[in-house]
Amino acid sequence: MGKITGFMEFERIEEGYKPVTERLKNYKEFVIGLSPEQAMTQSARCMDCGTPFCNSGCPVNNIIPDFNDLVFNNDWQNALTVLHSTNNFPEFTGRICPAPCEAACTLNVNDDPVGIKSIEHAIIDKGWSEGWVKPLPPAKKTGKKVAVVGSGPAGLAAAQQLARAGHSVTVYEKNDRVGGLLRYGIPDFKMEKTHIDRRVEQMQAEGVVFKTGVLVGAWPKDSKVTNWANETITADQLKKEFDAVLLTGGSEQSRDLPVPGRDLQGVHFAMEFLPQQNKVNAGDSLKGQLRADGKHVIVIGGGDTGSDCVGTSNRHGAAHVTQFEVMPQPPEHEDKPLVWPYWPLKLRTSSSHEEGCEREFAISTKEFMGENGKLTGLKTVHVEMKDGKLTEIPGTEKIHRADLVLLAMGFVNPVATVLDAFGVDKDARGNAKAHTEEGSGYITNVPKVFAAGDMRRGQSLVVWAIREGRQAARAIDQFLMGDSELPR
Repeated sequence: MGKITGFMEFERIEEGYKPVTERLKNYKEFVIGLSPEQAMTQSARCMDCGTPFCNSGCPVNNIIPDFNDLVFNNDWQNALTVLHSTNNFPEFTGRICPAPCEAACTLNVNDDPVGIKSIEHAIIDKGWSEGWVKPLPPAKKTGKKVAVVGSGPAGLAAAQQLARAGHSVTVYEKNDRVGGLLRYGIPDFKMEKTHIDRRVEQMQAEGVVFKTGVLVGAWPKDSKVTNWANETITADQLKKEFDAVLLTGGSEQSRDLPVPGRDLQGVHFAMEFLPQQNKVNAGDSLKGQLRADGKHVIVIGGGDTGSDCVGTSNRHGAAHVTQFEVMPQPPEHEDKPLVWPYWPLKLRTSSSHEEGCEREFAISTKEFMGENGKLTGLKTVHVEMKDGKLTEIPGTEKIHRADLVLLAMGFVNPVATVLDAFGVDKDARGNAKAHTEEGSGYITNVPKVFAAGDMRRGQSLVVWAIREGRQAARAIDQFLMGDSELPR
């Protein structure tokens, strides 16, 4: 424990933001991280609890009190070693994780929690700047070959762990660049893609082979999301060539809103909108890019994807941005004695909301309206919860002007054609059916075919994907070798 009375002496330190007027001019990251001195002071607030709930609140079970103590004692390199022991990519989670560990912090019972995420961010950024993050190739090869389908956080974590165990790993990605939804689902202003690129370089030095623009199976003909693959490989080819196959594709089937007027020009899924801007930021030239310039934009869906649409629309120069959420507005402050150490339901205001956005809660869209096939507005009604169901409130119908509507209501399941190509059984939600028990976890009904991440558990957090990728790697290593020294 760094400082016994630190939690009483020091206040929580928040990371800073660049001014709104400055950050709206580009798509660069704008978070101002803690200085080393601030991080050391912040880590002094950690109480090193006898039962640190932050460890279990974190899906990858980061050893948080230990790296806090090391930062407090200015031992940054060992802090990075501890952090990397449970998390392959802390530069991802240190930027975009909602930090369930902080909700579980014991100090959060009656005070502000330790700024765990900001300390993690500071550790990994210092690690990269000091040159401490290096490739860790295996001492010897096993002769076993593993194919990983999908290069999002689950696929990358699994591939790195398997390569370090000595297996020959090939990662297949249908898009033109590595990263999955990290690359084309998260705006650059939240996480610049150089963070992915340098991890790819590290993994290539560790022996991982990446094949981009390769679609495994077939792409749904009715999909409204662009498929950028230029090559196709069959499931049978992978099963024949490799000793094990791990499916780690994202949950990309967007939840639709089948109300009258859905086919009007101007109504789009968020995943039609966000990836295009990321490609342009990467230097690609897109014909007919979907943009929000000068438009009245309505984002339907109150989660992170909706917030990303808000931030991107504002950077395009939208005339006005509104975000709808069908659920009632949550309380500004949670009842800590009731919910701690679990993730609380409370009103969350993102940096994108602060850049300019009107928010409406308990509102449902009844109809999209338009002229000559083009969207002009939509009709809504307010709703309330009655007997566990959302019920329309009579007399609250309203027509809103809209030139662009972005549907950001979450994702229901992975692209079914991938699972169908392998003959993998699906659960009731359309995800790959595979349990997580130690020994035979993550394996599907198809011999030597495994599934992890959103492909198995459904839409979730990046940190959960990393956890699943790491655990699936251990399961595959056990399957191939009879035992495994990889951490679970």
